[in-house]
Amino acid sequence: MTTAPQTPTAVPPAAEPDAAAVVRAHLLASSALKQRIATLLDTATAQAAALITEALAGGHKVLVCGNGGSAADAQHFAGEMVGRFKRAGRAALPVLALTTDTTVLTCVGNDFSFEEIFSRQVEAFAQPGDVVVGLSTSGRSPNVLRALDAARAAGAHTIALLGGDGGPAAALAEIALVIPATDPARIQECHITLIHALCDLVETEILRRA
Repeated sequence: MTTAPQTPTAVPPAAEPDAAAVVRAHLLASSALKQRIATLLDTATAQAAALITEALAGGHKVLVCGNGGSAADAQHFAGEMVGRFKRAGRAALPVLALTTDTTVLTCVGNDFSFEEIFSRQVEAFAQPGDVVVGLSTSGRSPNVLRALDAARAAGAHTIALLGGDGGPAAALAEIALVIPATDPARIQECHITLIHALCDLVETEILRRA
């Protein structure tokens, strides 16, 4: 006689922390930091948008770089500018993320060093009047520092989105947008909000001039 397989008895889950409280803590911490920088970085962000707008309107381009989540933010910025942020009817804008060409990244990383994966591209593509934007939550990423150095050598403008005390990157940027925090997650959440503000301002002005 064959015995039918028994359905396993469900085991009650172990007690867990209040997941909803964890979510609330993340959202409230992010909101509090954004409220703080709203009056701390509003003017500097508007200045960064004006610098980018003048470069693009003058036929120049913007090169953007960062690591990890900051690489994703660099690509996000480029996507919004080549595509569109909110407004239809404008021309595509030449904003390039230096984080996307795996052949170049692996070639330079292998033949030179990981610290040169962005600076080598800046040397290749940046011209006077262009803008190089570096993202680093610590302000200390060696490859971003080298990219900003290379930009200055090429006669390009420099903007940096940073965190903490800004690190050495702050001194290499004409405009440094420094998030006064140490948690990379909170810093990146503020960076993407500032990027959206930049996109909004640049897109609006470019359309106004069209």
